[in-house]
Amino acid sequence: MNKIYVVGIGPGGEAQMTLEARRILESCDIIVGYTVYVALVKRIFPDKRYRETPMRREAERCRMAFEEAEKGYSVAMVCSGDAGVYGMAGLMIELEEEYPGSQVEVVPGVTAALAGGALLGAPLGHDFAVISLSDLLTPWELIEKRLHLAAMADMAICLYNPSSRKRWDYLKRACDVLLGVMDGGRVCGLAYSVGRDAQGQELLTLSELRERQVDMFTTVFIGNSQTRRCHGRMVTPRGYGIKRGSSD
Repeated sequence: MNKIYVVGIGPGGEAQMTLEARRILESCDIIVGYTVYVALVKRIFPDKRYRETPMRREAERCRMAFEEAEKGYSVAMVCSGDAGVYGMAGLMIELEEEYPGSQVEVVPGVTAALAGGALLGAPLGHDFAVISLSDLLTPWELIEKRLHLAAMADMAICLYNPSSRKRWDYLKRACDVLLGVMDGGRVCGLAYSVGRDAQGQELLTLSELRERQVDMFTTVFIGNSQTRRCHGRMVTPRGYGIKRGSSD
């Protein structure tokens, strides 16, 4: 049985790649992935053989991995963050039945919600929702519905893919949905280029977030009604009943 590993490589920095992910990638003959993610891995494993495809050719990329495995090679399909969170794990498992000689194994990684959350403090300390603003595969009307219902449920919200050149106003549109439920002073956070050279973070209000331009390498956090600024960080308390000290 040919084994194909679908590996979450974390947000991009070598230090945030799990030991298991690194072990698998070191042992594989061929690494397959989206062009941007392959470039990240090449810096760590420059001597590996690579196969890559651009965006919107995900099914072709997956079949490429299966075809290499059928030749007898040990293959890893790499995904940014976690392989099962907006990653290729689901599609690889769906296609597995077309290649009865191969078996898919999913190797988890640190997704941007967790890495970005750690950079900001603890914005996801209680129930939360992760929502992508990309409408390539999900209609915008459904994205709006999910935003509205998550806000109504008073969950902290983490937004992936908040903006691009074609979707430059999607974050503003998302904020408009949230402002229909939340106060404009709601604590929010931005985590920039998590795990990469340009890494940074910022706290702001929901009203300020509405006017902010961000890119695809930004992860956006919207707090719930209990989220607060605490010593320059963003904290969503779980409710342990401690007496609150001073905050800023």
